[in-house]
Amino acid sequence: MIMPMLKWLWLTLFAVLLDQGSKLAIDASMRLYESIPVMPYFNLTYVHNTGAAFSFLSEAGGWQRWFFSGLALAISIGITIWLAKLQQHENLLAAALALILGGAFGNLIDRVAYGYVIDFIDVYYLNKHFPAFNIADSAINLGVLLMLAESFGWFGAAKKE
Repeated sequence: MIMPMLKWLWLTLFAVLLDQGSKLAIDASMRLYESIPVMPYFNLTYVHNTGAAFSFLSEAGGWQRWFFSGLALAISIGITIWLAKLQQHENLLAAALALILGGAFGNLIDRVAYGYVIDFIDVYYLNKHFPAFNIADSAINLGVLLMLAESFGWFGAAKKE
């Protein structure tokens, strides 16, 4: 029997497809480190990230590829189990977990296939640039924000006792 809340895996698949499609398009149309201004405060800048968030451990010598891949796989399994155990009324939490799972898978695919994650979204103010990120990172962050919204009972998502 399929768990009812696994119906949210369509959102995971959507996040992965959007992430991987955007990364393939960037890789096919831009040179590494090329930057294209899109609008004020936003560029497309093609970079490779061998580390984790904010390039953490990017210069660690290669072991981090498999460490972060294993970590992402373990977390993905845990999130899938959590998603399967949710109750029917926990839709906001299900959407949040599905987005986090999609982001984790999107970056996991890059790590396993290439040894790095393709990042390209470059947000800045004046000469201060936020570390480049991608659609998978955005899905993870949106998922975390939705989890916070759910935990605080925002959007009518108060917990049922």
